[in-house]
Amino acid sequence: MNFDPLPGLTVTVDSIAYDPTRPAPPDRPHPFVYHLSIHNDSPDIVRIFGRKWIVRDTDGDTMVVEGDGVVGQFPNLSPGETFSYNSYHVVKTESTATGSFFGTTPDGRRVCTKIPPIEMHPPMMA
Repeated sequence: MNFDPLPGLTVTVDSIAYDPTRPAPPDRPHPFVYHLSIHNDSPDIVRIFGRKWIVRDTDGDTMVVEGDGVVGQFPNLSPGETFSYNSYHVVKTESTATGSFFGTTPDGRRVCTKIPPIEMHPPMMA
């Protein structure tokens, strides 16, 4: 499936923070909460229906996370609207997450926008 970048559809990383209170598996013990906003400054209505994350760590491991919607929602963004949300990644060591959101316009065009890289640096363990 091909998706074209839509000029005016952008993503900002509003914040990223280490949060050891979040659940995390033993092999990826470092949770990072991020807040993102999807901005639709295009002339088109866009329905966001999916996302893909690629998380690479300094050990050379890569984890791909794909799914429908955004935190269980399928936002319809009219021109000038923004959808903000928060979620989190769990990592085992220093990592960088990159990705994209995928959507459609009312005329059926498949569009996408890139997510700026999120750098995650776990605190030093004693």
